[in-house]
Amino acid sequence: MVRTEEVRRPSLAVPRILGVAVAYYGAAQLGLLKQLVIGGAVVTPLWPSSGIALAGLLFLGLGVWPGISLGALFTIVTLGPIHLFDIGIIAASTLAPVCACLMLRHVGFRTELDRLRDGVALVFLGALAGMLISATLGTAMLLIGGKLRGEGFWPAWSAWWAGDAMGVLVVTPMLLMLRGARWPRAADFRRWPEALALLIVAVVVTPLATMSALSLLFLVFPVLIWAALRFQLAGSAPYALFVSVLAISEATDLVGAFAHHTLIQRMIALQALNGSVALTSLLLASIVTEQRNVRLKIEQACVELADLVAHLSPAESPKRWRPGRGKKPGKKPGGG
Repeated sequence: MVRTEEVRRPSLAVPRILGVAVAYYGAAQLGLLKQLVIGGAVVTPLWPSSGIALAGLLFLGLGVWPGISLGALFTIVTLGPIHLFDIGIIAASTLAPVCACLMLRHVGFRTELDRLRDGVALVFLGALAGMLISATLGTAMLLIGGKLRGEGFWPAWSAWWAGDAMGVLVVTPMLLMLRGARWPRAADFRRWPEALALLIVAVVVTPLATMSALSLLFLVFPVLIWAALRFQLAGSAPYALFVSVLAISEATDLVGAFAHHTLIQRMIALQALNGSVALTSLLLASIVTEQRNVRLKIEQACVELADLVAHLSPAESPKRWRPGRGKKPGKKPGGG
């Protein structure tokens, strides 16, 4: 039996590694559609590959890390010829999600995201802390290799870090939600009219908020809160991704609320919006899910307690004595 498992594991590892590599590369190509050049370096406001890399490690284990390296290598090849410092960038792109995964495992992170502590851990350990590694090492490699001018280090570093962190905050919850998705039960179909209404409002309000020159970006938050309160991560995660994609498109195309601003001003406003949307989506959905699970556990405990009491209580006898209905059984009449 042990030998059979040892034979099967390599056969499963190779397809998983290749699958992670293909997913990483495909997400990178989508991210590069809205690339920016800061200080001579190519960066993106949203790097979805970092979110896919972390999700792959959480789902499949640390053994798929070569897939992240392969995906990063294929991505660099599409941007130009390979240089020696690119090896450091590949290592940074691999090391960041691996360290983030290890930190999440250390604090007992659950991929169901059904506790507030899981949402907080993903935000501060998986995204903000973990992606410091890729941004710092990657930007340093560009500086050493001559691809980045000295005065552009901190702008490039901040954009790199924000893009990788946004990839984790926006893409990873979406993948975690899809992995735990189940076919809706019969009772869930009664919520479809509300889900359809939410979809219509999101499609109408979100482009208006991002494309309007009146700075109406705050309009996305009532919709986001509605999605999180009523549908938890299944509603808030897709909407957060939708808002981020539209905002990035408008910021890079210089239209809407992002028009007539400098590059630094656009990046600050964009990352503030994306960060606020991702944090609100993740934390609010986690809080609602945790409270719902607590309520279900209390209800289940009450049902079990009622069943236990009913099982332990003696059956009532038809001749059981009642006050005011004669003398107690066994009591002899008369005095003494």
